[in-house]
Amino acid sequence: MATENHNLSEYDKASIPNAKDFRFGIVVSEWNDTITEGLYKGAKEALLDCGAIEDHIVRWNVPGSFELIYGCKKMQQPKIFDAIIAIGSVIQGETKHFDFVCEGVTQGIKDLNIINDTPVIFCVLTDNNIQQSIDRSGGKHGNKGTEAAVAAIKMAFLNKQ
Repeated sequence: MATENHNLSEYDKASIPNAKDFRFGIVVSEWNDTITEGLYKGAKEALLDCGAIEDHIVRWNVPGSFELIYGCKKMQQPKIFDAIIAIGSVIQGETKHFDFVCEGVTQGIKDLNIINDTPVIFCVLTDNNIQQSIDRSGGKHGNKGTEAAVAAIKMAFLNKQ
């Protein structure tokens, strides 16, 4: 497992550009909200810790992870954000629905990164069970939201070069 023995919340602040001049959009799925709220908290705290201004962080909610694509696309259109973070959680169930949602969201976020100029960071947990999601949204493995925020800062900086 990729995150085993690795805390997602650990980062070297000195190696990350200061985020004070960047604007961030965060699109959060309301489905599995216990998990997505933890991811959002980790992302926002990391952005602020790295210098982002609170008023420069905008949050939009969407019903589920599949709707993250549309929410991120709408956020890209005014071109006021330097990076967007898509936060969601899809947990394996008894049907193939998990596979379709995971594939669709992954491809949709990838397409937004190819088509548009604002980077969209993929922060969608695709876990086999709720415990894995808990462990990665502020639990024993740290917080994938924190990792996504660091990636957003680095990609915003790269985009300005």
